[in-house]
Order: sequence, then C-alpha cells, then structure tokens
Amino acid sequence: MTHAFDLRVYYEDTDLAGIVYYANYLRFIERARTEWVRAQGVDQLALRAAGIVFAVRRIEADYLAPARFDDLLQVRTAPIATTAARIVLAQDVWRGDSHLFASRVTLVAIGPGGRAVRLPPMTASAAP
Repeated sequence: MTHAFDLRVYYEDTDLAGIVYYANYLRFIERARTEWVRAQGVDQLALRAAGIVFAVRRIEADYLAPARFDDLLQVRTAPIATTAARIVLAQDVWRGDSHLFASRVTLVAIGPGGRAVRLPPMTASAAP
C-alpha cells in the first residue's frame, strides 16, 4: 500500500536559481520514510533502545523535473521487495500530476554489533 506525505518547499530548500537543491530530495524522502515506518506501527524509539536502527544500504535517484519555492509536493512511499533483513521502497516526489523525482531505497535493520538483523515484524510484513 502506498503512503503519502505532503510537504511545502521552503526558501531554505532552494538554491540561488530558486529550485530545490538536489540533496534536499533525500531529506524529503527521509521524512516520508519516517512517517511510513510510523504508519506501519513500528516504534523506532523502542527499537533504538533495543539496539536496532534502520540504515540506508543503497539508493538510486532520478531527477525528472525541478521543484520550486512554495510548491506543494507529495512523497509517495511503497514497498516493492523484502527479505528477512532488507526492504526496498519506491519513493517518488510529485507536484500534482508532475513526477519530479523517482528513487529506490534499500533499507536494512542494523543491530548492536553493527551487523544486519531481521526486520521488525510490522515492517517485514509491509512489502509484497
């Protein structure tokens, strides 16, 4: 199921040309991922207390069109694959009907020793 996260482009998100600075798309999708995890019922504070955190293992990003100051954007997050310790998400940024940014993000759960551990049950069951 796709999760939607709305955000507004602020002046601080833009470069001198008034368009969103490319690295800020990674911040936008990070915020959306945090809300997606929360929507799955995963308590990241409790996980962290147990020594488990999520880490980005890999990201592919395509910048399709620019976003500008004051645009209302939507980040759509959907799981597309999973293993015991890894989940791949499609994260796309839209402005209305315009597709601005497409990414595929691979997350892993990392345990206290810094090694991959099994995903929390709610997250593991989120992917097809």
